[in-house]
Amino acid sequence: MDDALARRFEDERPRLHALAYRMLGSAAEAEDAVQEAWLRLVGTKSIGNLGGWLTTVVSRLCLDVLRARRETPVEQVPDTVAGHAPEDEVVLAGEVGRALLVVLDRLAPAERVAFVLHDLFSVPFDDVGPILDRTPATAKKLASRARLRVRGVPAVPEKELAEHREVVAAFLAAARGGDMATLLTVLAPDVVRHTDPALLPPGAAAVLRGADEVARGTALFAVRAQTAEIALIDGDIGLVLAPAGRLVGVLKIRVEAGLLQAYEVIVAPEQLARIDIASPAV
Repeated sequence: MDDALARRFEDERPRLHALAYRMLGSAAEAEDAVQEAWLRLVGTKSIGNLGGWLTTVVSRLCLDVLRARRETPVEQVPDTVAGHAPEDEVVLAGEVGRALLVVLDRLAPAERVAFVLHDLFSVPFDDVGPILDRTPATAKKLASRARLRVRGVPAVPEKELAEHREVVAAFLAAARGGDMATLLTVLAPDVVRHTDPALLPPGAAAVLRGADEVARGTALFAVRAQTAEIALIDGDIGLVLAPAGRLVGVLKIRVEAGLLQAYEVIVAPEQLARIDIASPAV
């Protein structure tokens, strides 16, 4: 392995890591895929298009990991690997978009790889197809199907959706800062909050009523709110709780007349599985 080729690989490393992270949602697993690509490169004699070759190798490695995950119980899938701090995963998830990572996690492996390659990294379908061992036309269909799930289908008119997003964004900013004054301006006087008891300390009320009570209850979750992100929840604007891009809860929010009228915090896995989540930013 000559130094020139090693330098070219290092030039490609940031792009390859970004690609693998979007496919896998784990910085540790992404780094493993990139390192494996390096080991395979060392044993290869001649490569014409280095960037294309590395993209193919990393993508196929990621596809293998995604397929293996489908066969592994969730509790056995590690979030991190030694040498990668959990806080690094949180930062990366925030940079990519937690809602996007949550939705990508719900795609079939081939759909996820096709979408990431084409829609996020502009790889043409003529190249995506062979990576997936599919025709370009089939790869295009996979990406299209993934795109629909990522973007979701709004259940309310576009103008109303934008208004809801503005209210929820103000609510989230105030919740993150524990800003009681601002919370009281976005909450309806008779707002109601329902929270899964599993998320509360013993003896805490699962249902809060009235702006004062709900604002105080919301402010207590300022730390947790740091990793919340706006998403399309069952067709309307809500929030996902996804610290490292892994879904742990959602807030289903009802907005009317420019105020937040009610919200429900859901963390039970069986309930989360039935909720439609999309990323309005894509």
